[in-house]
Amino acid sequence: MHALVLMAADAAASDSPNIWGALGCAVAFSASLLATLDAFADLILARGDSPAGRLTPGIGMKFASKLIAAAIAVVSAAIVLALDDNWFAFTTLSIAFVVVVGIGVIVLLRQAKAAAAAPAAAQAGG
Repeated sequence: MHALVLMAADAAASDSPNIWGALGCAVAFSASLLATLDAFADLILARGDSPAGRLTPGIGMKFASKLIAAAIAVVSAAIVLALDDNWFAFTTLSIAFVVVVGIGVIVLLRQAKAAAAAPAAAQAGG
């Protein structure tokens, strides 16, 4: 009878989502999110510090490597959640990631637009 109880427990456990896996994927999503926002901040700061508003090759490589690492982590975490059939975690983490990165892109574009408008206003005034 003890073997039957263990087999039933194993069968019941396989239907529930892997909570530790979901937690690990949530950590991967959040680390990727922070890396993406850090890359956006680096881009904004580099453009503000550069007289021509252009990126140096080193800053460009740093920016691209952070985004690539974040993309790899997000895709692999999403695959793990999908293989685990944890669609709730997959959906909520994906939506949160897209929303926060979308806000970061909006801020990045607004800053670029403001930076482009500043020299034009200085030209018109001078």
